[in-house]
Amino acid sequence: QVQLVESGGGLVQAGGSLRLSCAASGRAFSSYAMGWFRQAPGKEREFVAAISWSGDSTYYKDSVKGRCTISRDDAKNTVYLQMNSLKPEDTAVYYCAAGEFATAGDEYDYWGQGTQVTVSS
Repeated sequence: QVQLVESGGGLVQAGGSLRLSCAASGRAFSSYAMGWFRQAPGKEREFVAAISWSGDSTYYKDSVKGRCTISRDDAKNTVYLQMNSLKPEDTAVYYCAAGEFATAGDEYDYWGQGTQVTVSS
């Protein structure tokens, strides 16, 4: 079992930045790829970014490329999502997940409870 707890969300003006963190506890964090997903009100959950178990590979949703950076610190059992140049359309609940290096949510086995990001215009 892996338990995931997100933090770092909040209210920010358009153009601002936030860094989301996801702290993991339980077994073998370093053996899992990690992903960030988001869900806006009335919309389906969507992939945002992923990082491989080794940290060597990353992948991003097209609309966040160049604005977001996913990273991991296995010594701290934590994965991060640095978000810059935020836009109102980035408003959503952001979830981290542990599993396979993939864009599909079904490939992830463990999920956090989410953290709210609200970007005001």
